[in-house]
Amino acid sequence: MSNTKDDIRMLIGENDVKFIRLQFTDMFGALKNIAVTVSQLEKVLDGRCMFDGSAIDGFVRIEESDMYLKPDLDTFAIFPWRPQHGKVARFICDLINADGTPYIGSPRYVLKNALEKAKSMGYVFNVGPECEFFLFQTDDSGEPVIKPHDKGSYFDLGPVDRGENTRREICLTLEDMGYEIESSHHEQAFGQHEVDFKYTDALTAADNIVTLKLVVKTIAQRNGVFASFMPKPLNGQSGSGMHINISLSKDGKNIFFDENDKHKIGMSQTAYQFLAGVLYHMKGLSLITNPIVNSYKRLNTGFEAPSYIAWSVANRSPLIRIPSGRGESTRIELRNPDVSVNPYLAFAAILSAGLDGIEKNMTAPDCVNGNIYEMTDEQRAELGISRLPETLGEAISEFEKDDVIKQALGKDVYNKYLMAKKEEWKEYCNTVNRWEIDKYLNIY
Repeated sequence: MSNTKDDIRMLIGENDVKFIRLQFTDMFGALKNIAVTVSQLEKVLDGRCMFDGSAIDGFVRIEESDMYLKPDLDTFAIFPWRPQHGKVARFICDLINADGTPYIGSPRYVLKNALEKAKSMGYVFNVGPECEFFLFQTDDSGEPVIKPHDKGSYFDLGPVDRGENTRREICLTLEDMGYEIESSHHEQAFGQHEVDFKYTDALTAADNIVTLKLVVKTIAQRNGVFASFMPKPLNGQSGSGMHINISLSKDGKNIFFDENDKHKIGMSQTAYQFLAGVLYHMKGLSLITNPIVNSYKRLNTGFEAPSYIAWSVANRSPLIRIPSGRGESTRIELRNPDVSVNPYLAFAAILSAGLDGIEKNMTAPDCVNGNIYEMTDEQRAELGISRLPETLGEAISEFEKDDVIKQALGKDVYNKYLMAKKEEWKEYCNTVNRWEIDKYLNIY
């Protein structure tokens, strides 16, 4: 059930809310906000709170900077960690131009636009993200040090899992805010953890991810540790991914399932076409699903992170895995994204790639059940298996070739995103790092 303005007024009054944060993300997924007191509630509800859009990365030019925040009433939540008297609440907002039209450069608008296309085809896009992160120790001034909070591994318990209490508090905080958490556990690497939301529609899932990042960082800080969603912060340890479980529904039914599948896997023709579209566009998608230099350190160093474009039912080495659940649980699991993504742009791009596969009746390549990591280059070539981009620079080149992804983002976001990533890659290439000093200084 959707919240009305009267519902919000009642919730704010009953809970003694005194402060409201109006949240949105920039082009790269960083959460921003404008804060107002509850005396401005009617202005908030009417979408009349203005801010300077020119101050945000990837937004409007200085000469057209006035923008408005329109709250999504269904995202109303009270921060449990704030004072019990005079509480703080938040809305996630859509961005509106001065003339009342949606701002096309808003990542949330980009996803809404993609979802409207799916809706016009009769589909609802559902996703289940699996978000991983690290907890690091801090120094005396509270700054992070690259030293994991513990030396636990998969599914460990306390006292080996020293982040157990922090992770539990994160989950309870999210539940207090009205979210349903399916599971949480210690991950493979030292100091690494995972929290999984319940499967839901893509817009809600994207809102959930930006909320999760805020809650994780806030609760970690309150517990004297530092939380990072950097994909690969440690050498010799696995990186943090964000596997995305994906399906389409139509008239309330999961249309990825077909018990009469001729391939005996239990998937529908639509599912195979969607899968084929994602595989076909994966190189261009990589700049969105793996958006920073460090993303490719995770993909290129093993630890179950995929490097090759293929799919499988039987093993976890390919890019896409088909989990065992069937019926309403039938889904594909995309394994290369990491948590540095802007989830709104990532979901929009993935959906557009999959819909392109459906519209063009693409044929999925054969399922690969062998371990791709153990194959030779010749064996992979025989099976038609290609690599994901190995650097941000390669991902930029592939991104520029993909018109479907360009159309999904819209010309404005596409051009600004591309320009920013080219600058990021150039800056990285022109920076002398510690490895180069250690490797070459004494030799040459």
